[in-house]
Amino acid sequence: MSLLLPRRRLNRNNRSSLKKGKTIRMGQRALQRVPPSLPSRTPSLPPPSSSSPSLRCAPSSRRPLRPRPMSSHIVGYPRIGPKRELKFALESFWDGKTGAEDLQNVAADLRRSIWKHMAGVGIKYIPSNTFSYYDQMLDTTAMLGAVPSRYGWESGEVGFDVYFSMARGNDSVPAMEMTKWFDTNYHYIVPELGPSVKFSYASHKAVEEFKEAKALGIDTVPVLIGPMTYLLLSKPAKDVDKSFCLLSLIDKILPVYKEVLTDLKSAGARWIQFDEPILVMDLDTNQLQAFSDAYSHMESSLAGLNVLIATYFADVPAEAYKALTSLKCVTGFGFDLVRGLETLDLIKVDFPRGKLLFAGVVDGRNIWANDLSASLKTLQTLEDIVGKEKVVVSTSCSLLHTAVDLVNEIKLDKELKSWLAFAAQKVVEVNALARSFSGVKDEALFASNSMRQASRRSSPRVTNATIQHNVAAVIKSDHRRSTKVSARLQAQQKKLNLPPLPTTTIGSFPQTPDLRRIRKEFKARKISEIDYVQAIKVEFEKVVKLQEELGIDVLVHGEAERNDMVEFFGEQLSGFAFTSNGWVQSYGSRCVKPPIIYGDVSRPKAMTVFWSSMAQKMTKRPMKGMLTGPVTILNWSFVRNDQPRCVTTQAYQILFSLYMVVHLTVAVVYRYETCFQIALAIKDEVKDLEKAGITVIQIDEAALREGLPLRRSEQELYLDWAVHAFRITNCDVRDTTQIHTHMCYSNFNDIINSIINMDADVITIENSRSDEKLLSVFHEGVKYGAGIGPGVYDIHSPRIPSAEEIAERINKMLAVLDSKVLWVNPDCGLKTRKYSEVKSALSNMVAAAKLIRSQLNKS
Repeated sequence: MSLLLPRRRLNRNNRSSLKKGKTIRMGQRALQRVPPSLPSRTPSLPPPSSSSPSLRCAPSSRRPLRPRPMSSHIVGYPRIGPKRELKFALESFWDGKTGAEDLQNVAADLRRSIWKHMAGVGIKYIPSNTFSYYDQMLDTTAMLGAVPSRYGWESGEVGFDVYFSMARGNDSVPAMEMTKWFDTNYHYIVPELGPSVKFSYASHKAVEEFKEAKALGIDTVPVLIGPMTYLLLSKPAKDVDKSFCLLSLIDKILPVYKEVLTDLKSAGARWIQFDEPILVMDLDTNQLQAFSDAYSHMESSLAGLNVLIATYFADVPAEAYKALTSLKCVTGFGFDLVRGLETLDLIKVDFPRGKLLFAGVVDGRNIWANDLSASLKTLQTLEDIVGKEKVVVSTSCSLLHTAVDLVNEIKLDKELKSWLAFAAQKVVEVNALARSFSGVKDEALFASNSMRQASRRSSPRVTNATIQHNVAAVIKSDHRRSTKVSARLQAQQKKLNLPPLPTTTIGSFPQTPDLRRIRKEFKARKISEIDYVQAIKVEFEKVVKLQEELGIDVLVHGEAERNDMVEFFGEQLSGFAFTSNGWVQSYGSRCVKPPIIYGDVSRPKAMTVFWSSMAQKMTKRPMKGMLTGPVTILNWSFVRNDQPRCVTTQAYQILFSLYMVVHLTVAVVYRYETCFQIALAIKDEVKDLEKAGITVIQIDEAALREGLPLRRSEQELYLDWAVHAFRITNCDVRDTTQIHTHMCYSNFNDIINSIINMDADVITIENSRSDEKLLSVFHEGVKYGAGIGPGVYDIHSPRIPSAEEIAERINKMLAVLDSKVLWVNPDCGLKTRKYSEVKSALSNMVAAAKLIRSQLNKS
């Protein structure tokens, strides 16, 4: 079936949280707190002003006028919904409780409310085709008909069955690989390509969504992942040589792009936006030439369209900037001027005459209110370079990476809330800047914004001199454990007495509806602390008993007491704040609620010792103490933007080498300072766990690779302080205390030396979903002397691998890793799976480990 069906009315029982006859009025609520010069609520769909040629419909005397669109633009918008409506609709559909039409109706309501919000505020360039049922890269794979053969698709429109099989796998075939989208916590589905792929126009979603918006009277800018970004973020298919040049397929995919453009023009599109964030990476001369050739090749198809090429997430390197701005067929160029400050220097030197500059001055990746006066100064600087009429106010990137609507946060304190802006509010900020830039400045709004910025700068809750002093002392040492890992492993084995190929899991077990209900009731004070602890204890006992019955060697308590691996710790640390509905999409229906780090961080009291001690008393087997590492807590939070994000490697080294000589104080607070603050807090927790008798402690750094800067010149510095922060957490433990860490769903091969430098005793790491890409680094001769557990099965798919399949994976690992250091474990935690899936998969995993052990004993 098509990914879009004609909209019909939802079944009353299947409307999720969308009430009958209503849409999600995020715009209406958001605008209750915006400038007096804008309407206090989103009006019903009015006719556009006559000055807006992009919005045409018959006038109506009954409807209030929408604000006149200024030169304003939104790169993209969250698709999950203010209350995670899409998540619940997807999971209901996957569970067979609702049908495709119900899912599509929820999606259509979300799209409509988003478009009407932007139109109601007065945004001129409103994006379409940024909505997705799972992932925008997967949507592009469907559009290009690049479906791997194992899914049985041959031709026609790619429907839900094939689409979701690619994303999640099914009973017979695994899902496609999933990895991080640049340096964000969003995951995309990696295309699998090769010379034999037959590309065809197989999903008309971009055109259908444009028509859908047009039927509402809203003219949108259809958004496509650009051909260069799509190809360079792909990988060679499993049966294709890994050296295959993905860019050799450019001539094969461009005809499909041309068909899409023809369809969009026929439907009445006037603009097209190509997202090419790959341009912020270190591209070589051949790649940049391929980029230029691709858009030149599409030039005839682009005739009659205004073309915007959007870049984001970092500075555009000088050579890429030159290649981009030299394109003749492009009307406007979009730049991230929040994370890409050096791009501003390139613009000052040379910006093509007559082109539009889409200035990304409103941060699309954080939740802090924009400093409107500072942004207006940036816009005025750009005006002097390109002219006022050529500047379009925009977001730095898609708002996909921030929470949806601040209006839903009724529990945040007033002061902190005044410092924030979620996606709905950022749309208002963009338009307020555009209006001010055009000469319609709301003085009251700007004055209020300035007061809120000053309040944050001067608030005593933001800084703590004692914490900053403790961090300054940290740089006196590199915090390495005094004993080499080989000697530590011997001491640990004597104490733990583990079998060859020890089995373990990553930490979490299924979060059942009953478990979520118990936590919710305790938080709402509907049950007592005694009753809550008893309920969690019962859950621990169930998880421990299951693991013992299955024969797992090193146990976990299942994390029943935890809502999220970052939020759980942040709630117990100073300097953190939490939202009720600040959900951000991580992948598919999986959403996370990042904490907000607003100030200096410390640990007032122990966070996990009570629960870990309780669980250890239930078994004689080792019970892992489970912690989240400082780098992951930092990267999976909304971080302070009142600290410069980086410093040069040279300056960082000077800071370390000169500290003892000149006793440098950290006058300028770098981002790593917050990370070190968190590291010191986790270090205190590790000490307390060890004192309580916990002999295996896992400090997850799932997001260490994710924070790696996109440019190679900036990566060394990040890895230096990120690895240092991890070592701080466990530098003082005894040799017999085994330190584990875990990483997931990224490309680790290029940072393997930094992973070794972390000096953990055991690392468990995602491997199976990425076609065992990790193993190739060991084939290339890298020696890893610590314990290592490459994942043997993908936990993000409902598919259950057989014992034989897992045994085959273990044998592949033994071809490059010593059996004395190899561990057997899943790719990641089991939180999102059902118990029926977990029992079968872990049973097969243990059976496979025992089979290989018996074979090793015989050899």
